[in-house]
Parts: sequence; C-alpha cells; structure tokens
Amino acid sequence: MPGLVRGVARTAVIAGTATAVSNRVSRRQAGRWAAQEQQQAYQQQPVYEQPAAQAPPDTNEQLLQLRQLGELREQGVLSDAEFEAQKQKILHG
Repeated sequence: MPGLVRGVARTAVIAGTATAVSNRVSRRQAGRWAAQEQQQAYQQQPVYEQPAAQAPPDTNEQLLQLRQLGELREQGVLSDAEFEAQKQKILHG
C-alpha cells in the first residue's frame, strides 16, 4: 500500500508541475501575440509629416519620444531596424 500511495503522489506532483508549466507557456505566448498585434497596429498607423513652416520639435519632446522607442525595443515590440528608422525620423524630422 505505501508503494501505491507513493506512486499516486508522484503522479500528482508530475501532473501539477506539467499543468503549471503549460499555463506559464500559454501566458507567455499570449503576451508575445499581444506584442505582435500591437506592433502591427503601430506599423499600420499613418505617418503624418510636419509642415516645413513649423518650429523644430522641443528637445524634451524628442527625448521623451526616444525614451518611449527604447522601451518598445526592450519589450520586443520594435526590432533594432525599426527602432533606428523611427529614431532617425525623430531626430531629423
């Protein structure tokens, strides 16, 4: 009887671990899909060019935009190439 209980307990631990790992993988994958959808939505937004008569953007505003771009790159929403392209747009209008 102790061998049977030990076997059942071992099976329960293995099943519980497998369930926890499966849930973690599902949450991680859902996060990746959400990030991809966010990136696609970002890429589909129209790009508005500033009129030439406007004053150059405020330095603080540029720094804020660059910081936000860096965060998006760190989160994996933007690739390095996308980050560089957006950075050039911010810096050079």
